[in-house]
Amino acid sequence: MREYLIVDGYNIIFAWPEFEKLKESSIDYARSKLVAILADYSSLSGQKVIVVFDAYKQKNITDKAEIIDGVEVVFTQQGETADTLIERLAGDLSKEGLVYVATSDWAEQGIIFGRGAYRITPGELRMQVNHLKLESEELWSGSKPADSYLENRLLEKVRLKLERWRREKG
Repeated sequence: MREYLIVDGYNIIFAWPEFEKLKESSIDYARSKLVAILADYSSLSGQKVIVVFDAYKQKNITDKAEIIDGVEVVFTQQGETADTLIERLAGDLSKEGLVYVATSDWAEQGIIFGRGAYRITPGELRMQVNHLKLESEELWSGSKPADSYLENRLLEKVRLKLERWRREKG
């Protein structure tokens, strides 16, 4: 069954300590950094990640969606809140698989429960992201490139027989 993670982008940026200084100096960079973090998470978790950014107060903005490093990044259209779009996505995607929504907005959480989705708080998402990152680092740092060579995984008698054949033909 397919899993989806819908992220309220600004909600996470304003909740995670990693973005404390970034959000004050460059909200564009904070958005890019969040998308990069979620792209890594998506590739490790297998979840399809959709990040929604609110363009509610922006003028002359039409809804815009693009795929960045495997993450679908969506800006709402003028007059539409991120909450409204997230609620709609949660309802639509829950028909296709498991849907998780990362937000700290309590009202939003109640609505997404009603749409068949599960909620994740910003803190829980941060813990999941960090845990998965640590797991992958441990997995990859413990192995050497030679560990994946076929000859190193063969039974000794099979490896010796193949080596003998190789020398006879040469």
